[in-house]
Amino acid sequence: MHSGQVKSIFSRAMLSCLSFSLLFTVSCKERSSTPTFSFKLPEQGQSFGLGDQVKIELDVPEGTKLSSATYLLDGKEVGVKNNAEAISVSTTDLSLGYKLVTAIVDDGAAKDTLTINIELKSAVKPALYGYQIVNTMPHDTSAYIQGLEYHNGRFLESTGQEKHSTLRWVDVKSGKVLQQIKLDDQYFGEGSSLVGDKVIMLTWESHLGLVFDAKSFKQLSTFPYQSSAEGWGLCFDGTQLIKSDGTNKLWFLNKDTYREESAIEVYDNNGPMDSLNELEYIGGKIYANVYTKNIIVVIDPKTGVIEQQIDFSGLLPVDYFKTDNDRANNVLNGIAWDSAGKRLFVTGKKWPKMFEVKLVAKK
Repeated sequence: MHSGQVKSIFSRAMLSCLSFSLLFTVSCKERSSTPTFSFKLPEQGQSFGLGDQVKIELDVPEGTKLSSATYLLDGKEVGVKNNAEAISVSTTDLSLGYKLVTAIVDDGAAKDTLTINIELKSAVKPALYGYQIVNTMPHDTSAYIQGLEYHNGRFLESTGQEKHSTLRWVDVKSGKVLQQIKLDDQYFGEGSSLVGDKVIMLTWESHLGLVFDAKSFKQLSTFPYQSSAEGWGLCFDGTQLIKSDGTNKLWFLNKDTYREESAIEVYDNNGPMDSLNELEYIGGKIYANVYTKNIIVVIDPKTGVIEQQIDFSGLLPVDYFKTDNDRANNVLNGIAWDSAGKRLFVTGKKWPKMFEVKLVAKK
C-alpha cells in the first residue's frame, strides 16, 4: 500500500509538472512568435530562359509590415525595398544553371533569411555544322587520346588508360612520337595544356593534376582539385585554364596556382549538356568533345550557351575496330587549333589518322 500511495502522489506531481511545462511552452511560443514569410514568386526550381526578367515577390502575412527587404542572386545584391513590393531582375548578363535567390527580411522586430532556387536555361538552338576533310595524317593507334594541342609544328598529346598513360610531343606530318614520358602506373592520364614553359596535365579519378617542364617533361609538382568531380579535359584561354569533369560544368582555374576560381554550366536548347570531355579554346569560344558522341559543341565561355554543334559522324569507318572492347572505346576525342595557319585538327581514341578539317554549315 505504501508503494502504491507513493506512485499515486508521483503521478499527480508529474501531471502537474507536465501541465505547467505545456502551458509555459505555449506561452513562450505566443510571446516569441514572428510572422512567417515565404516566396510568392518565383516557384522553387522554376526555369527561365537566359535573358528573361525574373519577378521576385514575397508572401507576407496579413496585417504584417516589412521595414526592409534585401534581395540577392547568387550572393550579389539585386534590389532593396522598404516594403513588400516586388522587384524584377534581368538575367541577360548571367550564366546558365541553378541560381540561389535570397531575401533578407526585417519586420522591425526580427530579421529572417529566405532562399529559393531557379534554373536558367538556354533558349538558343545551336547552329548545325558538318565537316570537309582537308588533309589526313597518320596517327599512333596505341594512343588513347585524352588531350590534344598544336604548338609550333608539333602536337602536344596526353594519353590515358591504366599503366599506359603518357605525355608526348608528336610530329604533325608523320605522326611520329618525338618525345614522351610515361606516367606512374597509379595515374589514368587525361587532358593537358601548355601554359608558358609548363605542361599542365589532369588525371582521372586521382583528384590530382600534374605539372611538367615543357622541354624536358620533368615532373615539377602536383596540385589537388577542389570542387570539380574528376579530371577530364583541359585548355588555356591565355588567362585561365578551363577544365571539364565529365558533367555539364566547366571550371576556370588560376594559371599559376591551379585553384578553381569560377565555373559555368553548359546547356543547349534541350537542357544540360553532360559528359563534356576534351577542350580547345578557339577564337574566344570553347570547343568541347561530348564523350561517346560524334559531336563537338561550341560554347560561349561567359554564359555556357552552346552556340554551334558539329557532327563528325563518318570520319572513321564504323567497322574499323574489330573487338567489342575497341568498339566501345571508338570515341571521337581530340581537338587542336593552329592559330597561325587557321587549321583545325580532330582525332579519336586509338584512331589511325589525324584529320585536318574544315567546318561546313548545314542547310
